Amino acid sequence: MPATAEHRRLAESAESDAPWRRWGPYLAGRQWGTVREDYSPDGDAWNAFPFDQAHARAYRWGEDGLGGVSDRYGFLNFALATWNGNDPILKERLFGLTNAEGNHGEDVKEYWWALDGTPTHSWMQWRYRYPQAAYPYEQLREVNRNRSRTEREYELADTGILDGSRFFDITMTYAKAGPDDLTITITATNHGPEVHPLHLIPQLWLRNTWSWGRDHRPARIVHRPRRNVDAVATSTVQVEHELVGGYRLIAEHTTAAAGGTPRVLFCHNETDAVGLWGAAANRTPTVKDGIGRHVVHGDPDAVVVADDSLLGSPDGEPVSGTKVGFWYRFDAVAPGATVTVRLRLCTGDPGEWTFGTDFDAVVADRKAEADEFYDAVIPAHLNATDRTVARRAFAGLLWGKQLYRYGVQEWLDGDPAGPPAPEQRRREGARNDDWTKLALADVISMPDEWEYPWFASWDLAFHCVALAHVDPSFAKAQLVLLCREWAMHPNGQLPAYEWEFSDVNPPVHAWAAWHVYRIDGSRDPEFLARILSKLLLNFSWWLNRKDPDGSDLFEGGFLGMDNIGLFDRSKGLPPGTRLEQSDATSWMGFFCLHMFKIAVELAEHPETTARAWDDLATTFLEHFLSIAAAMDEFGSHGICLWDEGQQFFCDVLVHPDGTGERLPVRSMVGLLPLLAVAVGPRDLATRLPDFQARLAWLLRRRPQECRGLIRSSAGDDRRVALALVGPDRLPALLSRLFDEREFLSPYGIRSLSAAYRDGFSMVVGGRTVGIDYEPGESTTGLFGGNSNWRGPVWFPVNVLLADALREHDRVTGGSVTVELPTGSGRTGALRDAADEIERRLIDLFRPGTDGVRPSDGQRIEASDDPLWREHVTFSEYFHGDTGEGLGATHQTGWTAVVAHLLCRQPRPIS
Repeated sequence: MPATAEHRRLAESAESDAPWRRWGPYLAGRQWGTVREDYSPDGDAWNAFPFDQAHARAYRWGEDGLGGVSDRYGFLNFALATWNGNDPILKERLFGLTNAEGNHGEDVKEYWWALDGTPTHSWMQWRYRYPQAAYPYEQLREVNRNRSRTEREYELADTGILDGSRFFDITMTYAKAGPDDLTITITATNHGPEVHPLHLIPQLWLRNTWSWGRDHRPARIVHRPRRNVDAVATSTVQVEHELVGGYRLIAEHTTAAAGGTPRVLFCHNETDAVGLWGAAANRTPTVKDGIGRHVVHGDPDAVVVADDSLLGSPDGEPVSGTKVGFWYRFDAVAPGATVTVRLRLCTGDPGEWTFGTDFDAVVADRKAEADEFYDAVIPAHLNATDRTVARRAFAGLLWGKQLYRYGVQEWLDGDPAGPPAPEQRRREGARNDDWTKLALADVISMPDEWEYPWFASWDLAFHCVALAHVDPSFAKAQLVLLCREWAMHPNGQLPAYEWEFSDVNPPVHAWAAWHVYRIDGSRDPEFLARILSKLLLNFSWWLNRKDPDGSDLFEGGFLGMDNIGLFDRSKGLPPGTRLEQSDATSWMGFFCLHMFKIAVELAEHPETTARAWDDLATTFLEHFLSIAAAMDEFGSHGICLWDEGQQFFCDVLVHPDGTGERLPVRSMVGLLPLLAVAVGPRDLATRLPDFQARLAWLLRRRPQECRGLIRSSAGDDRRVALALVGPDRLPALLSRLFDEREFLSPYGIRSLSAAYRDGFSMVVGGRTVGIDYEPGESTTGLFGGNSNWRGPVWFPVNVLLADALREHDRVTGGSVTVELPTGSGRTGALRDAADEIERRLIDLFRPGTDGVRPSDGQRIEASDDPLWREHVTFSEYFHGDTGEGLGATHQTGWTAVVAHLLCRQPRPIS
């Protein structure tokens, strides 16, 4: 491990409860509209807790805010609130459209960026672009609601509100002086042409744990009188909480500009039942939206104002609440001017150094240490553009770590202090009612802090591969977490995501564990053993639930690839039919071989039980060979998954009478068999004698079952190569893969062949179904219409394909070449083909000859203005022809594997 200051902190912080991990950007970007907060009878989460209630209604399971931080259990939270003098409400959280309001599903309508961060969160920067005119909430709703799926989304920049750079850039900077000592700097720059007012209200609050009848421990934030520190006036509040401890937040009084002396406003983090629902009274006289009502609407009774000039209140009882804001009011910020607010959140008393030279030194030191850390992580040979892409990708991943708290049984039961669970939920079955063992209260890497503020198991696998470059301990802990008893279902299924934990995601956990292990230097076999033992349960679940007739041809629903098929594969099959899926079967072959790799690796370590791992390697060999044979056979329905005419793999629909019907669509489904490939080590015979003996027996007695065995040569140099796609089919499949008229786009591999630009249809089960190449946003409503696998480029499967091609290159000893692209006459080895895919993916974020990043497309980030051009954004997926980023616009989740591609070791990780 490099000897940087941040690496030393990481070495001290392997465990999730280590002191340096106690505080981080764990506050959610959106808590409203989530399943956790939905106690409705019909399960309509978006309407059960809408944005319009979020400012005044207490959350049950978590909190959200702007550029905020919290302790790892989410009891104490800090974030920014701001007001431009025009908005109808205080800006405390990011706004976006619900699934029903957006013409392509849920869609955030704000501009913000994760600028930087280190894995112990000793250094964090985040920027929000705040309009100076009134935020057009209703305009964004109305225009998007009335647009069709074939039209572009109507964005905040399209309203004209940001024209002439009429906005403030507000930057949150956190630098830790120690594990429990955070220096906080908030700067706001007026980029507009006119003088404009700005209110900055940093807020500290306690998560409401007391209103539900389950936690009766006292909790409050208490005002402490003003004091002068090193000739600087300050305001201080102190937290009294049994679990959080005695934190204090100290706010500096700034004399450099008018408005630098804050008013201290107290209220309670409790629901405004009177304002929301017309209740007779609230539990407390001041409620959650009190600060907003006071600042924006001038309500004098909405808060209690603490007077810093008093050494104590007249009656001897200090002013207190469970939410407090420091109201800095800058009435005239000049064009180009910057105002600054500084605070300190700490347990001790920094004394004379609270805002003295020590404060500035901490900020400067942590910034320098972050630079030093990334100089060690990101290869020195990368140019400035690529280094920025990698660092911003890591920053987005680190800012995407959020506290996820959700106990399904507790949620289903309802709270003692609340109304009983709706009878309709009990009668018809609530969402996730078969996941009552799931009870999480952990920091988890989220796909996106607004559109996907909940974990997704197959997204998380890719996050971990990228995170392993900066924080391997956290990456390993994340993979183990989803296999623990409080997350994994007792039947062995991994939870998919909170909207439906039982949905079937691709089994990529073993692949991710293998890569994280290798990126971490192959030095933690205990981690591999823990993962392997847990994934044995998951593997058994797949065998028992997704291979109903024991044919070794699997089905799994949509498998994370949403609308890629002719119909909704999760619930749209004709009655009595089932689908034998090329992708489900391929994923299982892929799963087998990574379990095989892990078992082989563990057998090499004397501290492990080598014989047991030898047995497991043999088990996965047999499973894999059975799957390979099944894909190649004509089953009872008389049709195999390989379409000889198209030279491609396809799904087969099995009818009630046992006959089969191939669905001849060339999509990513038919490319996935390439993923299932592995090469054994040269000393396999010595390392795994049981495996070697069983393989020899199979070759001798059952050679017809060994079609997945690509090469086995006798002698001292004995190697075993396994693959679903053998040398006879590999050239044809690669020809399709690298054909620019089909799968190869300028920016990676498309999810559907572009040969279907004019559409394709067929009759299935008596009805006509079809599919069209749609390179951009989805034109169908399947899966909410906010995801499209009918043409765009998706990072995760592209990365897997490139990884597999390198393994195929090892299988063939580099002897197989492919035209790059098909028909060009230029050939390369399969490792060159892998490099070509990765180069095209990285090119999404590299400025072209016109100076524009392809991923920026036609969005405002593509403008000539450097204020926009400087910010790299990471989208959910990318247009199959132009490369424009689509879907979630801040998904530095699996798209952050671009940092893995840029930082990968010179040798292939396989």
